[in-house]
Amino acid sequence: MLAAAAAGDPEAFRQLTGPHRRELAVHCYRMLGSLEDAEDAVQETLVKAWRRLSGFEGRSSVRAWLYRIATNVCLDALDHRARRVLPTAIAGPADPAVPPAPDDHDIAWLQPYPDTLMDPDPDPAAAAVRRDHIELAFIAAIQHLPARQRAVLLLRDVLGFTAAETATLLDSTPAAVHSALQRARATVDTGLPPDTLHRPSGDVAELVDRYVRAWHTADITALVALLRADARMAMPPTPSWYHGRDSIAVYLRQLFASPWGQDLRLLPTAANQQPALAVYAPGWGWRCPRPVRGQGVHCGR
Repeated sequence: MLAAAAAGDPEAFRQLTGPHRRELAVHCYRMLGSLEDAEDAVQETLVKAWRRLSGFEGRSSVRAWLYRIATNVCLDALDHRARRVLPTAIAGPADPAVPPAPDDHDIAWLQPYPDTLMDPDPDPAAAAVRRDHIELAFIAAIQHLPARQRAVLLLRDVLGFTAAETATLLDSTPAAVHSALQRARATVDTGLPPDTLHRPSGDVAELVDRYVRAWHTADITALVALLRADARMAMPPTPSWYHGRDSIAVYLRQLFASPWGQDLRLLPTAANQQPALAVYAPGWGWRCPRPVRGQGVHCGR
């Protein structure tokens, strides 16, 4: 298959690279913090792999070779882009009694990653490790790392490449990789909030169902009761965010009382290996609602 792909057979190339495409996309997402940027990086990786395949000497696996290309594509991209952030990284908590600040589309906001785009993992232990390395808190923390430290941390601690392999992928040395890894670990340990490893107790699906029912009935008391005391509510692209149950309750009361907040619907989904909710607004004559700050859905009149 490798020989056929190197000879220019596109189907052989697809079979050779296809099994790695989804994991490459997740790696690029971790590096870049953006679903769209990750998709672009994977496309560029595959184009470069196609063009360079005749020079692939087989000194490493195809997977490692693709990771080398993808990581360097991401490093090149990060040279020209601002790091992606959440509102909590750029401003203090807002006053819930006043309207949120206007949307700021000039800020590179951190984006979630839909679970439907990830490969299912039949190994529960491996899935638990992967969850810790894809949750939004971890992705937000590593965005604070310099690009090469970020790459080293992901290649070593997340993907399991050895120091020697990582050095080869990054055209570096094992000593430099070890030094970068130590600095990256220290920064991430400092940047992760203390409640990062908090997991909801009980049946998560039942908790989500209770939240959705409380939302659809505008039951503020029930909604707030489902939150941690130190919960945070952020809504990019507005930089406004709210801290604590009381502030969130004030915001929600104003939201549900406003024309814009009428009939907002929640649809349970999953992103970054965590429960998630998509928010939909009324469709104004369409047979299905419009997603709020989300990608479009196909509707008919």
